[in-house]
Amino acid sequence: MRIAGLYLPAEEEPDLGGDLYAAARTDHHSTRLLIGDVRGNGLAAINNSALLLGAFRAAAHRQATLPRLAVHLDGAFRWDTSQWRSQAEQDTSEDFDTAVLLDIPDHDPVVHLINCGHPPPLLLRGNHLPPLTPEASHLPIGFGGPFGIIAYDVQTFSFQAGDLLLLYTDGVTEARNTDGLFYPLAERAPKWTEDDPDELLHHLQDDLLVHIHGHLNDHAAVVAIRRLAV
Repeated sequence: MRIAGLYLPAEEEPDLGGDLYAAARTDHHSTRLLIGDVRGNGLAAINNSALLLGAFRAAAHRQATLPRLAVHLDGAFRWDTSQWRSQAEQDTSEDFDTAVLLDIPDHDPVVHLINCGHPPPLLLRGNHLPPLTPEASHLPIGFGGPFGIIAYDVQTFSFQAGDLLLLYTDGVTEARNTDGLFYPLAERAPKWTEDDPDELLHHLQDDLLVHIHGHLNDHAAVVAIRRLAV
C-alpha cells in the first residue's frame, strides 16, 4: 500500500485542533489506521487527541481484533476525561471523538472497518464510487461505556489492487464557499483517482482552498490509501 496524509489548520486557530490520524503495522500481517475528530478546540482537544494517538500507537499492533482495539480506545478516552473532571471539576461529559478504525490485511483484498460516528470513507475504483458504508454504526469514542457498548461490529468491504480509500474529517465536507455551499468531496475526488495518494491530496488541497477562497473555518484532515497489490 501507499499512504499519504494531509492536515489543514483552521485560519482562526492555526495550531490548535482535534483532527488526528495514525497508521500502524500489526503482528498479524495487516495495517491498521485511525482517523478521528475530537470535539472542540484548544488545549482540551489537543490533550484528547494526544491521548487517542498514544493509545492507538501503543495498542494497535498487539490487540488481537479491531473490536478489542475500539474498546481499548474508548476505555482510555473515558478514563482520561474522568480523571480531569474529578481533579479540576470540569464538565467533560460531552468530550468525545468521532473516529474510523480500519484493518487492511496484506494478502486479502478487503478492508475491515469500524465507524464510530464519523463521516464514512470514500472508496475510489476507477472513476466510480462504490458504496462503502451508508452511515455510522456506533457512537463516538468516549460514549461506549455509559451506553453499555462492550462489543463493536466490523463491516468488511472489497479493497482490490488499484483501489483508493479516502478518509477525511468533517472540516473538509463542511467547508463552505461564499454562497454557503459545502465542498463536494464525493463529486471532485473521482477526478484524481488515477493519481498517487500524494498527488491526489495536493489536488484536493488546492481545489478545497479555491472553493473556500482560502478561508478555512475548521481544521481538516484527509488520508489517502492506495492498494498496490494483494
